Amino acid sequence: MANSQDIEAIVRQVLSSMSGVSATSSSSNATASSFNSGASFGAGPSYDIPKTAHVAMLTALGHYDIKEFPIPPVGDNDILVKVEGCGICGTDAHEFRKDPFNLIPVALGHEGTGTIVKMGKNVTKDSAGKPLKVGDKIVTCMIFKDDPDITMYDLNKQNVGDADVYGLVPDDERHLNGWFSDYIMIGREGSTFFNVSDLDLDSRILIEPCAVLIHAVERAKSTCILRFNSRVAVQGCGPIGLICVAILRTMGITQIVTVDGNAQRLEFSKKLGATGTVNFKDFNGIEALTQGVKDQFGGYLADFAFQCTGSPAGHSNIYKFIRNGGGLCELGFFINGGDATINPHFDICSKEITTVGSWVYTLRDYATTFEFLKAAQRDNIPIKELITHKFALKDINEAHEFNLAQKGLKIAIVNE
Repeated sequence: MANSQDIEAIVRQVLSSMSGVSATSSSSNATASSFNSGASFGAGPSYDIPKTAHVAMLTALGHYDIKEFPIPPVGDNDILVKVEGCGICGTDAHEFRKDPFNLIPVALGHEGTGTIVKMGKNVTKDSAGKPLKVGDKIVTCMIFKDDPDITMYDLNKQNVGDADVYGLVPDDERHLNGWFSDYIMIGREGSTFFNVSDLDLDSRILIEPCAVLIHAVERAKSTCILRFNSRVAVQGCGPIGLICVAILRTMGITQIVTVDGNAQRLEFSKKLGATGTVNFKDFNGIEALTQGVKDQFGGYLADFAFQCTGSPAGHSNIYKFIRNGGGLCELGFFINGGDATINPHFDICSKEITTVGSWVYTLRDYATTFEFLKAAQRDNIPIKELITHKFALKDINEAHEFNLAQKGLKIAIVNE
């Protein structure tokens, strides 16, 4: 089995290539043991830390309880963060409704960010080697497991979907494990985290979902089909599909057609860079729908398509929108959404479609995401308008019901 030192060495090697600085072992080896209650380390402001924290704990299907727990002592390798906000992800919605990962009771929330208010003496840098101090803004990424295969990871070729993330780990004696809270303790062995003090709150809340799409676009680029002048279809205009549009636009791709059944979301996709929209409710049958896509591309099929829904019917349809020799990235099925029916001869073989799957992200994708968010702001792409509604922590049940009713786009829990 690979030990934690092996894992840290791999993380440092990968991240040093993107940052030019070697990450120290103390930054990525956060551990839940070795508590102390000494002064905070790292230059920065001092904070009055309460004795207890409030955590939104999913205790049953469709129901959170706001629980109060003692804030544990901050160990030498720990980081205590005052939570500013956290987005509600589709994964949170799945857990709220069905608990597919069998985690209840669990402190959810993985699209979070906040301010470091206390840190152990061994924590000096983030996982990319960037200095870290009390008062800095932070986001978490993966929690690497002690996996024997991790010694063979090439993060350009294999994702880290088998790793854990804060907000999707079983409850334990610390309890402060998810971002749906007012404090979170970053302290598990193998934790990775980034200093994002140069981004505003809304941008930081969007980092995790944007990283999912950065990874998908990198997977798409590996086909060598997605190019500057490609005609690209994006099916599904939830937050994931809309972020996909924004990323493609920042890459300079100007022929983007979105497909969805929600007119309001289709209209918003234009603000992010879509040049044409197709409402599938306006068409009777796949042939008519395919013609609708072609019409938006001036009589052509797509060179490349992104399938961003969890609908088996959506997956079956997407092949029809793609030209012979085109490409497809399927990223909509984060969990098992059921089987899809395709005809391999007509849909793949005779058209020679190149298909890639995409799931989660790598550490390198996080660094790319930071630059994407800055580029979107520079290019006046209103990516932050994805966050349409904000709720207080005490109203988290209402926020989830609001999200499930699709009354907004990205819903966030924001603390005062």
